[in-house]
Amino acid sequence: QTAGQSGEQELENLVLKLSVLKDFLSSIEKKALKALQEMSSASPTTPPQPLSRKAKSIPVQTFEVKLDITLGDLTKIGKSQKYTLSVDVEGGKLVVLKKQKDSQEDWNTFTHDKIRQLIKSQRVQNKLGIVFEK
Repeated sequence: QTAGQSGEQELENLVLKLSVLKDFLSSIEKKALKALQEMSSASPTTPPQPLSRKAKSIPVQTFEVKLDITLGDLTKIGKSQKYTLSVDVEGGKLVVLKKQKDSQEDWNTFTHDKIRQLIKSQRVQNKLGIVFEK
């Protein structure tokens, strides 16, 4: 396996995990809404039942990535810099971290509800576009 194939595989795994995360969070929202409705209709003396965690915990995944900053066009290649991308599936967060001079860090955190779409590039195999809200 070459380094390119390994990076591509990591990217595909990330896309898959983000897709699973989106479905998972959607089902959690539905369950939470249903639980709230049941709690509001039930008598106040009955304590809410704790939700049992059946799924194994998913560790936070971290990737070294190059960020191409282009607006809405995946075919152009903008200025690329190295960043660290952390994906917290259970926490529903995507963190983009940039190390700066003097060991300072600059990061952006995106919550799952701000991610609208993931686009895997047809031209460049290990390139992923992420469309955020607004």
